Amino acid sequence: MAAAISYDDVEPGMALPPARYPVQRADLVRYAGASGDFNLIHWNERVAHEVGLPDVIAHGMFSMAEAVRLVTDWAGDPAAVVEYGVRFTKPVVVPDDGTGAVIEVSGTVKKKLDGRQVQVDLVAVSGGEKVLGQARAIVQLS
Repeated sequence: MAAAISYDDVEPGMALPPARYPVQRADLVRYAGASGDFNLIHWNERVAHEVGLPDVIAHGMFSMAEAVRLVTDWAGDPAAVVEYGVRFTKPVVVPDDGTGAVIEVSGTVKKKLDGRQVQVDLVAVSGGEKVLGQARAIVQLS
């Protein structure tokens, strides 16, 4: 875990170090077990194709969680995220090709808030497509 970031060391426009998170089908199976979401579109290609998807897709909440890892790693404490929300814009398609998918995440401090909090805006891309919209976290800093 990274050292805690100080509110005094953060300025609007500051970029967080970008990250790349690989996603394999096995990750989706583990997530399904942990979350209880066994929807077939997350592991069965035939069903995914039948409903018009290009392939199996990652759970939306899995994609959301991968994106916020950028913030929790930067802040040095997962509990520092006091608010987080996104809009799902495109699915993360996870082919069964030995490579899978990658979620690329970047973030920028949008503004400083009262109470030593900052707003961090995130961009999450997979397969060249923006997969999360209006992704923003409110982070409590020391």
